Amino acid sequence: MEMEKKANGVSDVGAWAMNVVSSVGIIMTNKQLMSSTGGYAFTFATTLTGFHFAVTALVGFVSNSTGYTASKHVPLWELLWFSVVANMSITGMNLSLMLNSVGFYQITKLSMIPVVCVMEWILHNKQYSKEVKISVLVVVIGVGVCTVTDVKVNAKGFICACVAVFATSLQQISIGSLQTKYSIGSFELLSKTAPIQALSLLIFGPFIDYYLSGNLVSDYMKTISSGAVLFILLSCSLAVFCNISQYLCIGRFSAVSFQVLGHMKTVCVLTLGWLLFDSELTFKNIMGMLVAVGGMVIYSWAVEVEKADSKATLVVQNSLTEEELNLLKDGMDDHTVKLELTKC
Repeated sequence: MEMEKKANGVSDVGAWAMNVVSSVGIIMTNKQLMSSTGGYAFTFATTLTGFHFAVTALVGFVSNSTGYTASKHVPLWELLWFSVVANMSITGMNLSLMLNSVGFYQITKLSMIPVVCVMEWILHNKQYSKEVKISVLVVVIGVGVCTVTDVKVNAKGFICACVAVFATSLQQISIGSLQTKYSIGSFELLSKTAPIQALSLLIFGPFIDYYLSGNLVSDYMKTISSGAVLFILLSCSLAVFCNISQYLCIGRFSAVSFQVLGHMKTVCVLTLGWLLFDSELTFKNIMGMLVAVGGMVIYSWAVEVEKADSKATLVVQNSLTEEELNLLKDGMDDHTVKLELTKC
């Protein structure tokens, strides 16, 4: 039992580590790929996401074909509905970034934590302890201090941001719900949704990117350099690990935990940006990161306290049940003795 607990702990840490490393890696790769100064000026984010899911779908197909993973049935309408929500999330975030300032975009990302909490309470009647609520607030404040600068917003940008937050929150909650509902593994679910997302993003992505950047991806592909191809392939490879680890983490923990601890990626990106790209790191940034990391530590502790309390409650319930069974057994024995005395 102890060995199984340790193995689960190692798997949990591995899933988080894979998500953080792959997410930070893909952000750094895409920064170089999309940068117009010193990079390759590939400004087609939605189409690139389509490439990501196409490679992920290919990996899933190979895995199912070789028997490494088993395909389980999930109704097509559920997969289509999920893919629409997921694509709305991607498109909404890209439009929000274009129409609003970077500061408001960061606020949009931070607002996902309380929105996920409220949606889980509405959809699944999930309750949160006071410690969890406080730790979430600390994380939001910390990340807000180190990332939010100028805040500019307009009506169109605000609507896109609202759609992005709602769709992203619903998508992340749905990942866990679908895995539980159909007893399907994280990679098996991903291999079913990835082809639908890849097809739709590769069809509509170029039009969205043209609206966002004013450039056609087909024109870029005519003069693409070998360096840009290499970075696109690297981005797609990292995206496979990023997508798998996202489904793994949400399946193992919850959408709220994924959002809270996921902000560790923001801290890593800021630090690596300072180390690798000579980005400015102010005292305000450092203090915000320390507060955010402190909030993540408090959140981890609060979740463990919740787990311990739920286990204690379960033990009490089980002991009461056993006591009731013993009383029932004693009652049956007395009844048997009385019957035998009557026969005598």
